[in-house]
Amino acid sequence: MKLDLSEATFAITLEAAEQLWAAHLGKTIYVPLDHITQVQTGSPDSIWKGIRAPGTFVPGLIRAGTYYTERGREFWYVTRQSGPLDQTNVLTLALTPEDYYKRIVLSVPDCETWGDRLLTHTN
Repeated sequence: MKLDLSEATFAITLEAAEQLWAAHLGKTIYVPLDHITQVQTGSPDSIWKGIRAPGTFVPGLIRAGTYYTERGREFWYVTRQSGPLDQTNVLTLALTPEDYYKRIVLSVPDCETWGDRLLTHTN
């Protein structure tokens, strides 16, 4: 996964295997910075009640794809990086109600740095 930050947009570019696991047709997800309402790093709020459609879920290994929850449509790409499903290197973005995804949750090795950069650009 490649992340890019410009003056107005945060871009998430998925590699071919990530697209396959997430069952995501598009290669890149573009998020306008002014649509990000909250940035969180660390363990995300779990989704015990939700419908995966489409995507992949293997407990303790991967949660990838589109999930429909009480918050709305969410995009997840969280994988086990070290030990059990690694919740410590996760970047969570809450988006406006008008956005296609209401929340994006990603495993990012340097999530604290990305979180700080996004907070700087969205404030």
